[in-house]
Amino acid sequence: MTEKATTTAKKKKTRPSRVSLKERDRLIEKYAPMIKHLALRIAMRLPSHIELEDLINSGVIGLMDAIEKFDPEKGVRFETYAEFRIRGAILDELRAQDWVSRSVRQKANQLSRAYAELEQKLGRAATDEEAMAELGLEREAFYKLVDRVRSISLINWDEITGREKLDGTTGEVPSDFWKGTDPFRDLNIRRVRQVLQNAIEVLPEKERIVVSLYYYADLNMKEIGEVLDITESRISQIHTKAVLRLRGKILNSFS
Repeated sequence: MTEKATTTAKKKKTRPSRVSLKERDRLIEKYAPMIKHLALRIAMRLPSHIELEDLINSGVIGLMDAIEKFDPEKGVRFETYAEFRIRGAILDELRAQDWVSRSVRQKANQLSRAYAELEQKLGRAATDEEAMAELGLEREAFYKLVDRVRSISLINWDEITGREKLDGTTGEVPSDFWKGTDPFRDLNIRRVRQVLQNAIEVLPEKERIVVSLYYYADLNMKEIGEVLDITESRISQIHTKAVLRLRGKILNSFS
């Protein structure tokens, strides 16, 4: 564990630990690879000025939080709970750094809704040319816009529910969102999953393959490019368009 992560964790602690120091260190060592893996996957889609070490430090804090708050009686495996806490802590760090501006989110939503509205009218996946015409953009401007929003997340819970913060910014799915037994929230989770499943099935073939290899086979953009014999930058572009289509379906289903 880094000194920075340890110091921050100590400041956050407000009650005596339920876990011994030895057991905590053992769990941190055991799940350190998970932290690095999650931080690397998130960092791959971020601007270059974001430091990987900061994300890892935040992940360590998330793991320590998971160790303290995990309740086996909830019927959730620790690994599953820890992953969400780690990811949530990393996203909290990114929100603190304001790494995605509101204007980028708005542009991503504009693209997502354009895809969704087109595909609803056409009854099939819209082509790039059709999206360009819908947005009134030339080819170069369209692909520049796609590249600009490539770091946007698939799901932003505040955007889906319409709950924006007072300063106008929005956040990712809260790190403790998946914990608990709120029936209304559980219904929304099932709804999101069903919308995503249906939306993935009707993606253009190449986008569907990229999504499958990235999210299910756990390959990075470079590895997917090698599999499909396409440049890494082109894979990133294909992935972004897939995410925009999926976001559009989710946003429309909750609007």
